[in-house]
Amino acid sequence: MDITAQLADQLDFHWTGHLRPRLDGLTDDEYFWQPVPNCWTVHPDGSIDFTYPEPQPAPFTTIAWRLAHVIVGVFAMRNHSHFGAPAASYQTWQYATDAATALRQLDEQYQRWIDGVRSLSLDDLNRPCGPAEGPYADYPFIALVLHINREVIHHGAEIACIRDLYAHNTNTKGNQ
Repeated sequence: MDITAQLADQLDFHWTGHLRPRLDGLTDDEYFWQPVPNCWTVHPDGSIDFTYPEPQPAPFTTIAWRLAHVIVGVFAMRNHSHFGAPAASYQTWQYATDAATALRQLDEQYQRWIDGVRSLSLDDLNRPCGPAEGPYADYPFIALVLHINREVIHHGAEIACIRDLYAHNTNTKGNQ
């Protein structure tokens, strides 16, 4: 069994068969829609709501915010740390101010990640993640790959649910 292929195929199956098709046609109205008051979001000027540690309970987040999290925190920062991509952080990222740009960023970061995972050997999967992963530095890299798979599946489902709420909300244009 090729463990690297299995790990990559798990995420790619979800990406190509479920998540990415659900994002097709994402509008700017959906991208910025706030289903409840005081959502954290990406703003039209490119700023993003974010504090660390986050308040408890954490604010509800928009599709824009959730996509930014997947683009930057899940993929881009890891692509930099592990696959030679440009530096990325929540503080320095050029956040997308429209849905089309966010989807382009998402596609680019996903492709870099999945290509990087597909390039890993069994030895690579067993080596420690390294200092970029903070308290998980000594965990084997396979643990990071599994974590990223879970993160993308989890946040993708949240985004899909918010799109469904938008489409069925009587106060949005998405229900027509």
